Amino acid sequence: MTEQKPIVYILRGDDREAVETHIHHFYQALGQPDMAEMNMTRLEGKSANLNDLRSAALALPFLTERRLVVLEDALSLLDKFSKGANLEQMTDLFNSLPQTTALVLVISDTQKKRNRGGTWESYWVTLGKKHWLIQWTEIAGSKAMIIDCVLPSGNEMVNWIRRKATEKGGSFTPSAAVLLGEYLGSNTQRAAVEIEKLLTYVNLERPVDDDDVRRLSIQEQQSDIFEMVDAIGSRDGDTALKLLHLLLEDQPFLMVFSMIIRQFRLILQAREIIDAGGDEQAVAKQLGQHQFVARKVAAQARRFELPTLESIYHQLLQIDLDAKSGGMAGDAALDVLIARLANGLL
Repeated sequence: MTEQKPIVYILRGDDREAVETHIHHFYQALGQPDMAEMNMTRLEGKSANLNDLRSAALALPFLTERRLVVLEDALSLLDKFSKGANLEQMTDLFNSLPQTTALVLVISDTQKKRNRGGTWESYWVTLGKKHWLIQWTEIAGSKAMIIDCVLPSGNEMVNWIRRKATEKGGSFTPSAAVLLGEYLGSNTQRAAVEIEKLLTYVNLERPVDDDDVRRLSIQEQQSDIFEMVDAIGSRDGDTALKLLHLLLEDQPFLMVFSMIIRQFRLILQAREIIDAGGDEQAVAKQLGQHQFVARKVAAQARRFELPTLESIYHQLLQIDLDAKSGGMAGDAALDVLIARLANGLL
């Protein structure tokens, strides 16, 4: 007897590279590209309605074993049906799906840690144990599968880089993988691009080494982020703005902005750890960062008070919202923020 496959797959997490990889594997399982294209539907949770989902999920496949339906930003649609009779309507749809359907629910979520009784535990911010969808999967049993797509931590990222290189037919020296991980943090999408570039550079004839990473990857940009934050902490506004503008000359705003957000998020978390009595080792362990990064971040955290870092983080969020809603341009807003920080106005 053929083993029954799951019908509803939940891709939960913040690693978009992993999400796309899983969707690609589902797509390949449909067969030849022309057949796969005819048997795949992609819906957006913010714009689709329940009838759209029902029609796509209940449609029969054409000359293939299964039909693939991917619902992006799934909770934007599903949580509209999360209570009473509406919830029953949604779960009835899930329960009625045939084996010929593979419904993939893509749900952006983040894992955090909390201390309970002296023990640190991980939990999901959005799709936790009490969420109705998770409770339904427990009842559904083998009909549902949860696939966690969590961004790797600093130490895990090194293994991720080496594993991804192997999948592409190449390899990294251990130190080169550490170096690239330090530069990129947990940005797996950017890492995939950098790995492809580096493997092409060495033509798969030898392992990628430290010099290759320094020559082709983003050492200068990462170093400038550290230097820019150091300049802000030293109230050297001219240097901080100069470094910002140099970064924006080489990289698109969103890339630079994401690096700045990541840096201040790490600094804020490091400040909290230091205030709780932790040292650089604690910063490295709790943030999952390599010792080199932890040392730099801890040093920068000591330059700022916690309320200042919280204010900076909120200001960065506001810049992001303004840039997306047609407010002040992101690069101009960063100029203003850095000038205010350098003059001690925050």
